[in-house]
Amino acid sequence: MKLETLLNNISALQIQGDVNKEIIGITADSRNVSQGFLFVAVPGTKIDGHQFIGQAVEQGALAIICSVMPQETSQGVCYVKVADCHQVLGLVASAFYGHPSSKLTLAGVTGTNGKTTTATLLYNLFRALGYKCGLLSTVENFVDDEVYAAKQTTPDPITINSLMAKMVDKGCQYCFMEVSSHSLVQKRIAGLDFKLAIFTNITLDHLDYHKTFQEYIRAKKLFFDNLSSNAFALVNTDDKNGRVMVQNSKAQIKTYGLQNFTDFGASILECNFDGMLLNICGHEMWTLLPGKFNAYNILAVYSSAVLLGQQPEDILRCLSGLHSVKGRFDVVTAGKISAIVDYAHTPDALENVIKTINQIRTKDRKLITVCGCGGDRDKSKRPIMAKIAAMYSDKVILTSDNPRTEDPDVILDDMFVGLDSELLPKVIRITERRAAIQAACFAARDNDIILIAGKGHETYQEINGVRSHFDDKEIAAAQLQLINN
Repeated sequence: MKLETLLNNISALQIQGDVNKEIIGITADSRNVSQGFLFVAVPGTKIDGHQFIGQAVEQGALAIICSVMPQETSQGVCYVKVADCHQVLGLVASAFYGHPSSKLTLAGVTGTNGKTTTATLLYNLFRALGYKCGLLSTVENFVDDEVYAAKQTTPDPITINSLMAKMVDKGCQYCFMEVSSHSLVQKRIAGLDFKLAIFTNITLDHLDYHKTFQEYIRAKKLFFDNLSSNAFALVNTDDKNGRVMVQNSKAQIKTYGLQNFTDFGASILECNFDGMLLNICGHEMWTLLPGKFNAYNILAVYSSAVLLGQQPEDILRCLSGLHSVKGRFDVVTAGKISAIVDYAHTPDALENVIKTINQIRTKDRKLITVCGCGGDRDKSKRPIMAKIAAMYSDKVILTSDNPRTEDPDVILDDMFVGLDSELLPKVIRITERRAAIQAACFAARDNDIILIAGKGHETYQEINGVRSHFDDKEIAAAQLQLINN
């Protein structure tokens, strides 16, 4: 594609060189530059792409997009100065791949909790309705039925557009994706044409990045601020920030919830570990996903499908057959002991899962909770999560999650700050996660329930920059099987 064509919708501050060049690839990573590439020098949180402009040119870049012109330029290379490289990367990526989002019905889900479940259920629902679809999620990316590994909740703009182009080529009509707060601030979704934006909820998380809760809210709100008047904005108004999200949005605003007067409402009629009976907009349906938090997820999916033109009867029929997402209230049973593996890694998510278990279990069934907190992430939630686990469980084992570059014992020290003298007797500390899961399994008696929270679908543990295979569900299943033999 001609560089001149890629720059059609870009507000360039300065252009030095010939724009009549054929570009065969674009990248923001100088290590991926080949002959004929366009390199976008994006400033990162740790590394600034401007430092690698020279390397990109040496490797064959024909064009450079930057926000600061280099002191030395090379003959035959076109330099384009722009105000915001993050924004421009999304725009040129979309143009390079033929604006694929405009050829799909694109729906995005943002919020602290529920993004993965909602996006994945939408993908599975529309496939069950007979459509070819794509999915961009924390767990896996799908182009129809073809799997691509997921490295981030929301990929970089080049990956997003290349995957969407594959979706278009494969005949997909819909794409459902998670939209993280990081991606909104970093403008990874710039240039995408959303038909629907969904807000699930917002609770304490990612303050290591956003610094304050108000900045976190502002980041989420960016999604709705940038919607067109042709798009729908679907928000959970049971969350007090639901209305905040759509202030000044041009989109057509629709609401859902279990409590307040909304466009789409639901109530829980019956709930157990096998699922729950819901009344959704006057229709009863059985879902295989239990818990109030899943009632919100199911309602968001139902509402979205209606807004996207599907018939309520068809939606309910297909929804009732869908299973939970991997690592979300994922039950392992051996003998008379059940272990539940869940990705809950925020205070709100952990409380939701534990309260769901407590609403279902009988008094003779004890709950043993295993949880930790990730390293190099928001430290403010550590004591809160420990307190929640201890308040609502019979026994708690605090352990490692992904320590990353932090000392796991220091992370546990931070968690123990949240425990008072009344809660401390319930809690023990086992730093090594495998040993903690094994101890929980040994401590459980017939009919007891073990909750293993924090890592969910993840199949690795990261310690000092090294990722090793680690699967909570696999370890729990093996240990329970051993105990029952």
